[in-house]
Amino acid sequence: MSDPKQFSKPHQPRAQWKSRMGFILAALGSAVGLGNIWRFSYLCYDNGGGAFLVPYFIALLVVGLPVMILELALGHRMRGSAPMSFAKVNPNWEWLGWWAVNCAMYGIMLYYSAVIAWCLSYVFFSLHLSWGADPNAFFFQQYLQISSGPMEFGDLRSPVILALFGVWVIAWGVVYYGVQKGVERANKIFMPMLFVLVAVLVFWSVNLKGAAEGIAVYLTPDWSALKKPSIWVDAFTQIFFTLSLAFGIMITYASYIPRKVDLLQDAVIVCLGNSLFSFFAGFAVFGTLGYMAVTTHQPVQDVVKQSIGLAFVAYPQAISLMPAFAQVFGVLFFTALVVAGLSSAVSLIEAFSSAVIDKFHYPREVVVSAVCVTGFVGSMIFTAKSGLFWLDIVDYFITHYGLAVVVLLECFVVGWLYKASRLRKHIDQAGDVRTPVLWDIAVRYVAPAVLVILLGNDLVKLLTKGYGGYPAGSLVLIGVGWLLGALIAAFLIAQKPWLRDIHAEDGH
Repeated sequence: MSDPKQFSKPHQPRAQWKSRMGFILAALGSAVGLGNIWRFSYLCYDNGGGAFLVPYFIALLVVGLPVMILELALGHRMRGSAPMSFAKVNPNWEWLGWWAVNCAMYGIMLYYSAVIAWCLSYVFFSLHLSWGADPNAFFFQQYLQISSGPMEFGDLRSPVILALFGVWVIAWGVVYYGVQKGVERANKIFMPMLFVLVAVLVFWSVNLKGAAEGIAVYLTPDWSALKKPSIWVDAFTQIFFTLSLAFGIMITYASYIPRKVDLLQDAVIVCLGNSLFSFFAGFAVFGTLGYMAVTTHQPVQDVVKQSIGLAFVAYPQAISLMPAFAQVFGVLFFTALVVAGLSSAVSLIEAFSSAVIDKFHYPREVVVSAVCVTGFVGSMIFTAKSGLFWLDIVDYFITHYGLAVVVLLECFVVGWLYKASRLRKHIDQAGDVRTPVLWDIAVRYVAPAVLVILLGNDLVKLLTKGYGGYPAGSLVLIGVGWLLGALIAAFLIAQKPWLRDIHAEDGH
């Protein structure tokens, strides 16, 4: 692998956030996404109601917060994107940073943008309650026109492509203008707007008839669910996904923070803010499900059949049942999903674009435009009639295996090669609050041990039971193939020389 020290070239000073609040809102914008509203709520729904909150908050404390501190401190110390930061720790580990941002941009962002496109379409569908009396048939058969399996591609769905194009144009417009004028300014609009929308939805939902029954399911724990390994896997996976860990995002965002900052406090604010938002949004979801259950004379536990159905089948059905202002409620709900999705989409594009700019020193405008064009083209595979199956498989493999392996390796590289104690000293020097030695233990021992156990359990389940009833060939071709493709690309890019001396930038 080429030695980054051999290159030096004049370059612009690294961009910085205009204010601390700008960084916090951007970090929250990345963390708070679609998963906070419908994915978190569905996992609670599917995993014993309030019982899910136990492994969720344990995952937050054991892995989420320690790794958040690790990523913020690494990016802040190394003043670079994920590939640059790992290259500064050890040139042989640069590929890890590229694998993270490759999976984020050309994995998660490709299918995530398709889901945002669905939400955008549903904003307009809400105006006339276009899903009619059978939202299930409308979503799967009329809108997606879903095929019989992942290998039966079918046509590309033009209504989805149109909305998808809109999503990519908005995201491009934000990232194109840089850190302060683009990402920071957009999140100062997105995040307050999202909080207001969700607050209105919560207030509206908890006052619906039957809302109390739904909220009781949300808050009443079924403790027997804690015995199932799946609830723990779901909780830890949700923490990685919802906090944007292992995407390279937090490392990149931290590289834009001024030298003096309380990283520990910021990590706590982002982690707690994200989790509390998920918990708060859950009241809107379960209040509405309670209303739907009472109206249709079903138990709350029976009104949702699958995760994706919560947002695009159960919610539209509940909206149609509302006695007044149903269209307004629908527009508010799906607009909230669009805003939440866009704030996260921006961060996924920024993490990859920043890495390319760091490595090859191309102009931001060229990089962001190229990334968004290729991203839009790549995401069109999820607009095919087989797109939902591909989305499900790619999401499962990246979130269950890709993210977990990246975090595990991050803990090894920082905790053992670079030494957690060195990074802890940097955190202490940058701010006023001392980091407990317990953080070293969490990064070096606790988080890796938990991750190995969860990965092992997940792999055994996959090898013995498969996933989702899909043929093994489809899982290998789509899921494993996607991860391996991102990994091979990471190694290839890491072989390319740096166009400037990355160590000279921070005095290494």
